[in-house]
Amino acid sequence: MALTVGVEEEFLLTDVTTRRAVCRSADVLRATVPRVGGGIVAEMAETQVETVSRVCADLPELRSELLGLRRVAARAAEDAGCRLVGSGTVVLGSPGPPPVLDRPRYHRIVERFGPLVDQQCVCSCHVHVGIADHDEAVQVVNHLRPWLPVLLAISGNSPYWEGRDTGYHSWRTQLWGRWPMAGPPPRLAGAAEYREVVADLVGSGAILDDAMLYWYVRPSHHQPTVEVRVADVPQAVDDAVLLAALVKGLATTALAEVRAGRGAPHVADQVLRAACWRASRYGLPEDGVAGAAAGAAAPAADGRTWSTTGVSALLNHIGPVLDAAGETGFVLDALRERRLGGSGSHRQRLAHRRRGRLEDVVDMLADRAVAG
Repeated sequence: MALTVGVEEEFLLTDVTTRRAVCRSADVLRATVPRVGGGIVAEMAETQVETVSRVCADLPELRSELLGLRRVAARAAEDAGCRLVGSGTVVLGSPGPPPVLDRPRYHRIVERFGPLVDQQCVCSCHVHVGIADHDEAVQVVNHLRPWLPVLLAISGNSPYWEGRDTGYHSWRTQLWGRWPMAGPPPRLAGAAEYREVVADLVGSGAILDDAMLYWYVRPSHHQPTVEVRVADVPQAVDDAVLLAALVKGLATTALAEVRAGRGAPHVADQVLRAACWRASRYGLPEDGVAGAAAGAAAPAADGRTWSTTGVSALLNHIGPVLDAAGETGFVLDALRERRLGGSGSHRQRLAHRRRGRLEDVVDMLADRAVAG
């Protein structure tokens, strides 16, 4: 079965001189042309914009789409005196808490959640795969749960925040995790239980609506898709395509297992949340990440469970699907490049290490955002 794929990427806008975040999303959006099925849209904070791809049938189509959107957004940003930056967090900070867009729903969020909104300016990447049946979508989510720490470890790109090195691989994950319903999802029996849980959460006041269900993977609230939202926004377009390829491979494999009547591996909520924290803290294996891939809840005797073992387990799991789609070569090449060049957080730290200037980090991120 060939699943369609689409990607949403959130970007920061930074001043060309200070490299600090600036509230110019309205200027950037005025310089872009709305289109049907995707485009460049506003985010909650005025220091951000989001690109939304069309529904794509394969990776080359997706790559072309994402690169085109990034370049249009970057040109519009330059016309507005700023640059488009792909980082999960604000490297050098902003003059103050970024104002939110003047929309009734956003004002309700500010009223309900208060200071949580002050540090709302974080950027993630959401990958959608087309699964229309809601019951199947919930079951696919169950199968994807154990792989969330691996995807987070691969995609971390936010070590700096407000002018300091946090020591984390993905500090965005920690900032975002303060929202009531952010984190790995629970294992649910099907669509009926999903609707019951959402209704209870809305009734409790923990969320305004199902759009605020900030689980790392969920049935989309507005598309007939499963949406994986665990990743930081990638620096370069090929990093985003790699993430999409892995997610599509996992979802395709999961859907086949669901239709064959095979249940998802059991990983306790607490263990999965802890594994995601470690992936956020340490990143890829060379940084000592431990986790619970494919249901392996306990670390190995030497303290490692993610490492090459976790990535290899993921590739073994989705290998037949990648082969069938002709995507194995791209995925292996992209992972090899990532291993040689370093993860997103590693590249940010390398850029800083050369001269000790965080401005160099922002410049590197802006350059990589539009590199082909």
